[in-house]
Amino acid sequence: MERNFTLIVLFAALIAVLGLVPPLMLPTGVPVSAQSLGVMLAGAVLGSKRGALAVIVIVAVVALGLPVLSGGRGGLGVFAGPTVGFLLGWIPAAFVTGLVVEKMRNAPVGVAAGAGAVLGGIVVLYLCGTFGMMAVLHKGFGAALGLSLPFIPGDLIKAVVAGWLVTVIARYRPSALLSRAE
Repeated sequence: MERNFTLIVLFAALIAVLGLVPPLMLPTGVPVSAQSLGVMLAGAVLGSKRGALAVIVIVAVVALGLPVLSGGRGGLGVFAGPTVGFLLGWIPAAFVTGLVVEKMRNAPVGVAAGAGAVLGGIVVLYLCGTFGMMAVLHKGFGAALGLSLPFIPGDLIKAVVAGWLVTVIARYRPSALLSRAE
């Protein structure tokens, strides 16, 4: 129990620290923040429930006003902005990422983590983000989704990185990979 709490808080802190990393610019000119990589890793390493709990912690920290989001943002105002769907979508994204890794026990862990990161950290996250933009910006589904599409290449790179990092963790510290614990 104590170990679970520690790891949940540790991954929440990792997501916060990744918010301090300046966005990287893709050749297309689209900025890519590192925080969703932390969400993918939380699910892939901690599993569905603990990964989602880690994200709930960071979302609560944001709501309390701490500037832990990319660009130093935080506070309740963030929940009224066009990215609210992405922020709240981190929770089901981490859950689904972890669930995929848990269910794909017979696949190599890096493949499972990469697949989970794509399904949870991209598909689920972008659906949540699109619905959030539809609500805040009063746009249709296609128009709202179109605003997000330029960011997919960066998130695909993060999914590959997540798969690789989970492979490294599984090799050198397999006991830390709670998503694969029996």
